[in-house]
Amino acid sequence: MSDTSPRPRALAFIYLTVVLDVLAFGIVVPVLPKLVASFLDNDTARASSMWGLFGSAYAAAQFLCSPILGALSDRFGRRPVILIALFGLATDYLVMAWAPTLAWLWLGRITSGICGATYSTAGAYIADVTPPEKRAGAFGLIGAAWGLGFVLGPAIGGFLGAHDPRLPFWAAGALTVANALYGLFVLPESLPPERRESFRWKRANPVGSLVLLRSHPELAGLAVVQTCYLLSHQVLPAVYVLYVGHRYGWSTERTSYVLALVGVASSIVQGALIRPFVRRLGERAAGLAGLASGALSSVLYATAASGGAFLLGIPSWAW
Repeated sequence: MSDTSPRPRALAFIYLTVVLDVLAFGIVVPVLPKLVASFLDNDTARASSMWGLFGSAYAAAQFLCSPILGALSDRFGRRPVILIALFGLATDYLVMAWAPTLAWLWLGRITSGICGATYSTAGAYIADVTPPEKRAGAFGLIGAAWGLGFVLGPAIGGFLGAHDPRLPFWAAGALTVANALYGLFVLPESLPPERRESFRWKRANPVGSLVLLRSHPELAGLAVVQTCYLLSHQVLPAVYVLYVGHRYGWSTERTSYVLALVGVASSIVQGALIRPFVRRLGERAAGLAGLASGALSSVLYATAASGGAFLLGIPSWAW
């Protein structure tokens, strides 16, 4: 860590960045699928298929660009990558707020995928400024910051979206611009010049970056588990808004408040329960317990015959 970046100030900004970033993201979550549907004559089936393609485009952009941004952060430092990502996300929200056609929404979604490095780069920043024995707690606080942003974001998005479906995008863009400007003036660099690496395309592409898995045998297994987890985990966010509206008749506001409840549960688990749980069971056992809990929540969501039964999956999902 550089001399100009005191650890408490650096960590405080990163946590605030995550809160504001997720807050902006949460603001648009309840309304973006319905905005897509509005371009398709509110046909739920067509909108669900299109929204799935939106999610795939976002993930593909991240898959292709995240290694590049990671390599750039190793070469030029974490600060410029975080700031570029924030300004890029702000542009994305503003483009989607104005978008007159579905094609413009596609452009905005791909842009958000390309610039969606804030969270992962924040993790690298935490690793730079935190000693190894304290990283689990620091990453737990990142999860709590994510949860806090997701508590407030959907509630605000639902309230604004009830008045104008595009207003949440303007609000998200304004918040992200403010966050980026704040970081421009106060965020110190965490990666000193002597620890930086030259930029190499071999590392800056999705295939070449997999070479990292050879450095430690356990990484390959962890990568497979994480891939399977994310594959299953992303199914619900991809269909949630349209699904609960179609099956349970939930309004935008109710959909938003349930998302906020998910944020509350996540904040409690990540901020207060993860560290003692890991300390008691160990990292491997705690990870397996979390995966089992996630599987249980998926079963509960799939079999819920009513909106009330659907809510029973939230505590399990938070683990």
